[in-house]
Amino acid sequence: MMSSIARRDFLLSSAALAGAAVTNAFTCVEIASAAPIEVPTVDKLSIRVLVDSSYDLFFRPKQINGVAIAPAARSADFRKSLHNEWGLSLWLESQGGGNQRTLMLDYGYTPEVLLNNMALIGVEPGKLDALIVSHGHYDHFGGLNGFLDKFRDKLPSEVKLYAGGEDNFCHRVNPTPTQGQFSDFGTLDRRQLAAQKVTTVLCETPTVIAGHAFTTGKITRRSSERVLPNTLVEFGMKDGLGCSVGHYLPAEMDGKIVPDEHIHEHATCFNVRDLGLVVISSCGHVGIVNSVKQAQEVSGIQKVHAIVGGFHLGPAPKDYLAQVVGEIKALNPDVVVPMHCSGLNFVQEASAQMPEKAVVTTTGSRLSFGL
Repeated sequence: MMSSIARRDFLLSSAALAGAAVTNAFTCVEIASAAPIEVPTVDKLSIRVLVDSSYDLFFRPKQINGVAIAPAARSADFRKSLHNEWGLSLWLESQGGGNQRTLMLDYGYTPEVLLNNMALIGVEPGKLDALIVSHGHYDHFGGLNGFLDKFRDKLPSEVKLYAGGEDNFCHRVNPTPTQGQFSDFGTLDRRQLAAQKVTTVLCETPTVIAGHAFTTGKITRRSSERVLPNTLVEFGMKDGLGCSVGHYLPAEMDGKIVPDEHIHEHATCFNVRDLGLVVISSCGHVGIVNSVKQAQEVSGIQKVHAIVGGFHLGPAPKDYLAQVVGEIKALNPDVVVPMHCSGLNFVQEASAQMPEKAVVTTTGSRLSFGL
């Protein structure tokens, strides 16, 4: 943890840019390694669930510990329905300082599902101020290029995509039963982003987005949590596709395929006036407790209002799951809202340990904070 003097300097200084580098026709704006931020405060925050893995037609409005959750309105055309898939996409609207900001966090697995749901829910891409991607898994960026193909002309001319860091652009693969053979799991392609005139901002350190949100930067692993088995990652770049290991890994890692530690996964956060932090973890591979503690350290704010998103505890063994839920309970959030990869097992365990705080959502739901 920072000393009080370091924290004061951290909060009083302004964010700095290390500069812009142009390589293979894509642009990266990298935040300086000692990038301090002043964490903004918003009055209200709304999260719309554009894509998740389930839709509950019978979902009813509810309010719990100052958070209101409402379902999407049914389509006037009975032939049209919200679609679900393994993936996550969230639409974030905040109000503060007399301004409104709109951000989009992750893009689901396919553009077909994302675009269908955006149309039925009724969000307006022309209002977007910035784009965010949480990490380099296809179920979080798979719909991005299709989204840009359809709506790039409605976005700001200098729109930016805030990524957790260089690791987000690495090639991911899955193991197969045959030793040494892998199945492809895609690569977030900066060449395509550059072709769409989207600037990539690497948020390897905490970064303020659109004056309302902030990211955790690289998440320190300080709890008992561990990365549960998921993908493998290939370090290296070929013809401009992939990730450059030069500035964050030893040169001998170039070309290696190793278990994925999600070095640059980051969480997106808001400080809601009089309520505290809303920490949005799209997948939480590096640990949801680690993510929340990082947000607390970055902001200097200890009060946690809500923990939202994917926690990647679906594959967790029972004893480990109970331990992690106990650590989440110790953070004393007002509300815990599991989505995506959190797992039914997490919902059951959280409901047992925190029955007054755990609440589920459905595709199309709107969560409102700061009523």
